[in-house]
Amino acid sequence: MKSPVALKRVLRTTTVIGCAGVLALGGLTACADDSSDSSTAGETSQLPSDAATGDPVKLGLIVPEGGAVTTPMVREGSEAAVEYLNNNGGGIGGHKIDLVVCKQQEEPASATKCANQMVEEKVSVVVSPLGAQGAVMLPIIAGAGIPYVAQAPVSQAEMATPGAFMLSGGIVAVLGGQAATAAKDGLKKVTLIIGDSGDAAASVKALGEPMFQRAGVTLNVVTIPTGAADLTPQITAGLADNPDAVSILGDTRQCISVLKTLQTVAPDATKYLIASCLDKPVLDAVGNEAVSGSKAFTTVNLSSDDPSVTLYRSVMAQYAPDTDPAGLAYIGYQVVAALGELKGLDGAVDAPAVKKALSEAVDVPLPAAPGITFTCDGKAFPPLTSLCSKAILVSDVTSEAKLENTVVTNNN
Repeated sequence: MKSPVALKRVLRTTTVIGCAGVLALGGLTACADDSSDSSTAGETSQLPSDAATGDPVKLGLIVPEGGAVTTPMVREGSEAAVEYLNNNGGGIGGHKIDLVVCKQQEEPASATKCANQMVEEKVSVVVSPLGAQGAVMLPIIAGAGIPYVAQAPVSQAEMATPGAFMLSGGIVAVLGGQAATAAKDGLKKVTLIIGDSGDAAASVKALGEPMFQRAGVTLNVVTIPTGAADLTPQITAGLADNPDAVSILGDTRQCISVLKTLQTVAPDATKYLIASCLDKPVLDAVGNEAVSGSKAFTTVNLSSDDPSVTLYRSVMAQYAPDTDPAGLAYIGYQVVAALGELKGLDGAVDAPAVKKALSEAVDVPLPAAPGITFTCDGKAFPPLTSLCSKAILVSDVTSEAKLENTVVTNNN
């Protein structure tokens, strides 16, 4: 049982993770290079023919775009999912989607404007796949009775507000998956390296230590100065107890710094990596050899030949051919496409109906995340009742920085 202080730390978490499957908890950092070579994306297939014919349902989409953090690829993935559902995937409960897009600049004024626009336009559901302004937008959107759906939680509000639905578990899923994997592999000690921004380290420590302890593994959280040119002293000291694995939580810049240092001070260390540490800018900077043999903890495996991933690539090829499917587009696609999987929306698709369908969602497949399902009954990780899953995909990273031998951890 967490103490009230520990729980408040968990809920207050600031910058923890970059993105690509697990969002930054707090100060969001754009961390994917959308110019990577899409020729490595994988095979595609012909799309089905199941056009939506029901009355339109308004779906609100809020994305960070035009400010310091800009993610047009997330919007493009969402728009591709809408086109697919409308033309090929049967819409939402058979209803065609009328998409209402608002771009916020990752600051409160524009986020508030977007939230108010969604209320004024009477949308039936708002999706905000990626962004750090949920705490600003949610009171307005949920206060109007409109369900709010995101890929993973960032703020305290998104973790525990009625009417908010987080399809993946974010930091909860990552830490839980790492603890379970360490225990399965017989590890006894894991060192987690994280930047010293805000109270992120304290929050991760409060959340992670009990998880690892229950799994019979000791977790040591080591903080590093985010702006330091040389991390050798901090990382050398942090690895003094010879851990069995090293976990890195950070954006691409922190991943590059830590991986480069590990190549020097602990080249043979087993590494636990989130998707931001496997992003193209990281691999360009450190080389594939720096991540080869690592364990990856993600909510997507875009090199998979699973039908749900092939469908994602096919949708992007058809409706967003100029957007790299290996970038962040999948986050927008996942959240919108998931709405097409909901049951009980054959009648009028208004906000109460969508909220009810989400609340009753049980073991619904998360698109392009083979094996992960979401159940939004508030029981995935009490008291964080908005989390619909704590599952994570765990993969081996090959010498070519591809993911293989993927398994689902903590899906129940």
